[in-house]
Amino acid sequence: MAAPKKGRSASAQSKPGRSLALILIAIVALTAGMFASGHRTPRLGIDLAGGTSITLKAKADQGSAINKANMDTAVDIMNRRVNGLGVSEAEVQTQGTDHIIVNIPKGTNSKEAQQQVGTTAKLYFRPVLASEPTGAAAKTPSPSTSPSGSGSPSPSGSPSAKEKASSSSTASPTASATSQGRAVTDALKADSTPSPSGSPSATSSADSKASPSPSASSSGGTDTTKLQAQYAALDCSKPDQRSKAGQGAKPGEPTVACGENNKIWYKYLLGPAGVDGTEVKKAQAVFDTQGASGWQVQMNFNSSGTKKFADITSQLAKNQQPQNEFGIVLDGDVVSSPFVQTAITGGQAEISGSFTQQEAQSLANMLSYGALPLSFKEDTVTTVTAALGGEQLRAGLLAGAIGLALVVLYLVIYYRGLSLVAMASLLVSAILTYVIMSLLGPAIGFALNLPAVCGAIVAIGITADSFIVYFERIRDEIREGRTLRPAVERAWPRARRTILVSDFVSFLAAAVLFIVTVGKVQGFAFTLGLTTVLDVVVVFLFTKPLMTLLARRKFWASGHKWSGLDPEGLGAQPPLRRTRRPAGPAAGPADPKEA
Repeated sequence: MAAPKKGRSASAQSKPGRSLALILIAIVALTAGMFASGHRTPRLGIDLAGGTSITLKAKADQGSAINKANMDTAVDIMNRRVNGLGVSEAEVQTQGTDHIIVNIPKGTNSKEAQQQVGTTAKLYFRPVLASEPTGAAAKTPSPSTSPSGSGSPSPSGSPSAKEKASSSSTASPTASATSQGRAVTDALKADSTPSPSGSPSATSSADSKASPSPSASSSGGTDTTKLQAQYAALDCSKPDQRSKAGQGAKPGEPTVACGENNKIWYKYLLGPAGVDGTEVKKAQAVFDTQGASGWQVQMNFNSSGTKKFADITSQLAKNQQPQNEFGIVLDGDVVSSPFVQTAITGGQAEISGSFTQQEAQSLANMLSYGALPLSFKEDTVTTVTAALGGEQLRAGLLAGAIGLALVVLYLVIYYRGLSLVAMASLLVSAILTYVIMSLLGPAIGFALNLPAVCGAIVAIGITADSFIVYFERIRDEIREGRTLRPAVERAWPRARRTILVSDFVSFLAAAVLFIVTVGKVQGFAFTLGLTTVLDVVVVFLFTKPLMTLLARRKFWASGHKWSGLDPEGLGAQPPLRRTRRPAGPAAGPADPKEA
């Protein structure tokens, strides 16, 4: 019965090379992936690498008060906006009662994040009444502009006689100068396909009261004339005019706005808002694997938005370009102006055509998180330097180096030869930690901040503690009189349980800390949790197999005094020996007196 057990034990002990080969392959593969990705160093957080800090001040909006609930909601939406761009370690937090601070680390798409975070007005869908390029591009005639060159739209909102003739000669929607190569279609109709025209098409629902004419405003003819004059004078190629375009416009009134397409600025005359951004239930960027549409944006509306979107698309589909387009307006800027070919009544729509992945994700992000409970204005936008963070990083790394040196010194003095196993294990753990952190930067947006560095330093002690637990178990077995090879195997099950329990407690603490905290503290918790998991991997796949191999070497197996496993130095008991009892009378005198 004992033979099979010995056979299995011998088989298990004879293959430690498999575990070592496995972890070696993992290190090589991860390192190759790191170099292939081009990210050879971990991304640094704003406190170490610098970045952009934006201070936003809340303004009371119609029907919304500046209170804690609304401020917390705004922080949550801004967080999702930034995270939707893949920006990690960005800090969005309130300051005082009416300010929000947004810190965006360097190395991310901070410009786009700044635009989306700073774009804090509500999102609206407005019908396009007229549009044309401005600046240098305005010299090129476009069917969407007045042939007279005045740039003033017809007061009725419909093309003039000459414009109608031009439109009839260019029946394809591609004639629009504002075409973005995107179209809106009904996502519920199986036979709906993007327009071959190459101009944007979209499904939108708007208030049936929205009229493609500035006269839809209840303010009267004087305001209509004033709006036409603003449109004629607007030059969106000038930043100062762009910032003032449409200021103070109410959702129920026509307005002017600017938008950029292919690095050309266009000016728009827009009708009253038909759909509010809050009525978009969900928007996401998807890739069309069934057809040739490429990247597209899918939108779902709530019940009220579905009706409004159906109403406005029914009206827009009857018009010629650009008056069959609707502008998606965020903070006074037209972020997209797709055209409509048919009414969209199902509450689901697709905007398709000429999207890159980044453009589709950016538009979907704005549609999903475009509405805030409050309006905000940028108080300050400052660049944070990494000088102070660099000094702190050097101080932290110096402290870590001193701590590591002290740990190594202790291991050498106390464990002697065993310290080589501990140092090799620490080196493997350090390599895995560095490579994985470098890969997590582009993968999930992980950024290494100062607290995360502290978490990595703390992990040195946790990792060394696991080795010490195993070494002490081995030494206990040797003290009981066993040789090294059986001591290594007998010590492992008890050490394994202790290591797993200890690491589980550390990981649980890191997980709870990560969930209940925000900002930089999450960096500490994430790093602590990551290094704790790697500690288990290294102990199981490297430290234990390495000890099994070393137990076969004479220097270790013989208990050399510098191996750290010297039985005499450990005060080991001599092995138990059986003595034979006398076999018969010949062994001694029969009569005790003769003795």
